[in-house]
Amino acid sequence: MNEAPYLGRDRCADRRSGIRELMDDLGSALAGRTNLLMLGGGNPARVPAAERLWRRRMQELLSEGDRFERMLGLYEIPEGAPSFRAAVAETLAGQYGWPLTAGNIAITHGSQGAVYYLANLLAGRRGRIWLPMAPEYIGYSDLTDRHDGLVAARPRIESHGGREFKYRLSAEEPPADTVAILLSRPTNPTGNVVTDDELRWLDELAATRDIPLIVDGAYGPPFPDIVAADVRPFWSERVIWLLSLSKLGLPGVRTGLVVAGERWVHRVAEMHAIAALASGNLGPALVEPLLRSGELLELCRRELKPFYDRKAAAAREWIEECWPADRDWRLHVREGAFFIWAWFPGLRISSYELYHRLKARGVIAVSGHHFFAGADEHDRHRHECLRISFAMSEEVVREGLRRIGEALRDVLA
Repeated sequence: MNEAPYLGRDRCADRRSGIRELMDDLGSALAGRTNLLMLGGGNPARVPAAERLWRRRMQELLSEGDRFERMLGLYEIPEGAPSFRAAVAETLAGQYGWPLTAGNIAITHGSQGAVYYLANLLAGRRGRIWLPMAPEYIGYSDLTDRHDGLVAARPRIESHGGREFKYRLSAEEPPADTVAILLSRPTNPTGNVVTDDELRWLDELAATRDIPLIVDGAYGPPFPDIVAADVRPFWSERVIWLLSLSKLGLPGVRTGLVVAGERWVHRVAEMHAIAALASGNLGPALVEPLLRSGELLELCRRELKPFYDRKAAAAREWIEECWPADRDWRLHVREGAFFIWAWFPGLRISSYELYHRLKARGVIAVSGHHFFAGADEHDRHRHECLRISFAMSEEVVREGLRRIGEALRDVLA
């Protein structure tokens, strides 16, 4: 091929939000409306042990007097079911010794909704949210009404030998107009995990500015705990933890949790009441008894974490088998979540053009440029990466990775 290395931006790459494009692809593929191999979404895998548990809990709900009818037929208070919130508080207190009550927990329609509420409560038109490392979660890109509402630090890229690399926090500090620090842990899209020491450094930075540190733990401990690194969350009045039931295998119930000081919980609940009236009842009803019995954490430890570890190892094997050994491609070390973050130095086209070429081959991955909100738009690196999910079935993942390998032969140096 005679294509020159890609240096600029795609003319049409940003006309639709990345999260909308991703969910359109995901919905079409999973609903069977296309023959696409879906390696692009954040949908969790179908884990048999988890599915048996959800089926059992639904059968129990149906047999508990009028529990099922009340679950469907009654509004909950804006903060969410008090008994479920108490169970979450007791679980966190038992696991980590945090001084929590139900008053420290609010329920929203997924952690995405919680981030949106907090971003708009904090930023508005008066300040920006700082991402201490980009790439970061695709859903953060359009959090605020301001086009420059996010600003991101560029990480250090650390070689881990062979084809592996890792992003590290730089020494860069937040700009003067920062109103909150935000990161995901494990990071979606890369699977990176900021260490406990690094997280405490960010907490100290937040303290010097008297601003909150928001940690999106949708993949992290205590549930679903899809983490390969050794980490232990800590409590601070400045830290707002966001948890989710989605990656347990319950994305359809749309249940997110805000764990924070009571003033933040109260403000999120007020905004949730305005935007959505009340939280859903199904997620809390399914999960509360499992939290109280310890069965949920046991599911994470015995089933979910080993399941995703096995899938990650298999995906890496298939990549080694079918991606061109004589081309320059690199993978971020996996420390959590269920994504492969691939970097293609010297990619001859943009990652967005590669996304379209892969789609024409019947496989969906996500262009890396979507994950660099608030970062330098002219940084070549943002146009050289793909996020690939390995959560789908073995057949889908293996064939999808093979087709990606075929496409790479034409566009890599």
